[in-house]
Amino acid sequence: MQDYQFYWSIVFDALPQLLSGAWVTLQITILSVIIGMAFAIPMSVMRQSGTGWKYIVASWWVELSRNTPVLFQVYIMYFGLGALGINISSYLAVLIAIAFNNAGYMAEIFRGGLNAIPRQQMATSRSLGMNQRQAFRHVIFPQVFKVVFLPFVTQAIWAMLNSSMGMLVGLRELSGATQYAQSVTFRTFEFFVVTAGIYYLIAKLIQFGAQVTFRLMYRR
Repeated sequence: MQDYQFYWSIVFDALPQLLSGAWVTLQITILSVIIGMAFAIPMSVMRQSGTGWKYIVASWWVELSRNTPVLFQVYIMYFGLGALGINISSYLAVLIAIAFNNAGYMAEIFRGGLNAIPRQQMATSRSLGMNQRQAFRHVIFPQVFKVVFLPFVTQAIWAMLNSSMGMLVGLRELSGATQYAQSVTFRTFEFFVVTAGIYYLIAKLIQFGAQVTFRLMYRR
């Protein structure tokens, strides 16, 4: 350790490459959260019903996504589909896998939020002339989002960290770009320390963006 020479200038020279990977990481995070939420919201309603084929489908999705490793899900999308002759890019494979994982976790987050809302609110909304979809959209889910804000943000950060799995299927997201750069320069410590800092900044950026959005949505 005493003989180790730090060469931070090599990392700074490769910073554009790392920032390009960070941009890919941010893209996958945002898209996977949006796609996951689009599936999670209806699945949370299906899961709350407790009966029917929709409940069974939603339950299977939740169980598979939450009880298998994200790495396994990425491999299924990239190598598994490839073995069946369905070849997709590493970007798309990682995006689909993380969106699938997000949907399962978010469905349970939203279901917990639904359980926190008094059931009388649905009956009251229907008595005012709203159909079920309108009641969920205008009355129930605005309150649910307020209840589940913190776990939702945590899941978004978890999705960002899970995007590092893309490195294992050749995706040049932040970890992939770092792995390539350090394999060329052999400066492993310097590159991964800087990359850890970039991940930290992205996590804080997600938290800040979520807080701003929350205040805009629920400002009095």
